[in-house]
Amino acid sequence: MNQGVYPLTASMINQINRIDQISNNLANTNTYGFKQEGTTETTFNYYLKRVQEANQTPTKENIVTNNIPKIDSKYINGEMGPIVMTGNNLDFALNASDIFFKVQNQQGDIVYTRDGAFKNLDGFLVDGNGNSVLNQDNEPVVIEDGFVAQIGVTKIAYTNLDKIGNNTYLPKNANELEVFDNNDNMIVQGAVESSNVNSVTAMVELIDAHRRFEQSQKAIKSIDEINAGLIEKVGGNTR
Repeated sequence: MNQGVYPLTASMINQINRIDQISNNLANTNTYGFKQEGTTETTFNYYLKRVQEANQTPTKENIVTNNIPKIDSKYINGEMGPIVMTGNNLDFALNASDIFFKVQNQQGDIVYTRDGAFKNLDGFLVDGNGNSVLNQDNEPVVIEDGFVAQIGVTKIAYTNLDKIGNNTYLPKNANELEVFDNNDNMIVQGAVESSNVNSVTAMVELIDAHRRFEQSQKAIKSIDEINAGLIEKVGGNTR
């Protein structure tokens, strides 16, 4: 097989991953507190260099395919979305980009979210998924006089977070959290943070990913046609 097919095929796979990621961003354009994701791409040479720096022996496959492009990583864009005033006393927005509400999911895990569109469930404050909103001591917040001061907030770097679904995050390292004793001047009642996805930019990126996929696809088809022509020519000369 022509070795040019390998990087082109890898590029198509990368664009499929980009399309999935961009489509998910677009699907959450109206999700409160949603943070869009992006991807970075590099060649296999980068990985080969890291293997060598780690004093490991590259395999033959590494050397043969070292020009294949690969998705290097995904990252979360932590830029704040617009703050929208709602007038609802159970809506809350955070006024710093790296501050999160604490909630307890159905599995009993403490997870973090920027979505402050809370609700009243039997006198307890819950998020849109029915998860209990927690106070500073990791106890459910009871809706009573002064309940706003009970809402727990935590500072976490986005590089220390994994998205786990339902617009929530789980820390990679629980020791790298900054837990505050109170939420003074950190939350705005009667407001929510909108998604930080720019739908126009995301659509442009989606079109670009589709075009890159099609270009690689056409290039592979051209290589296949050239190979077929060469085989037919060589076969004709050997008769």
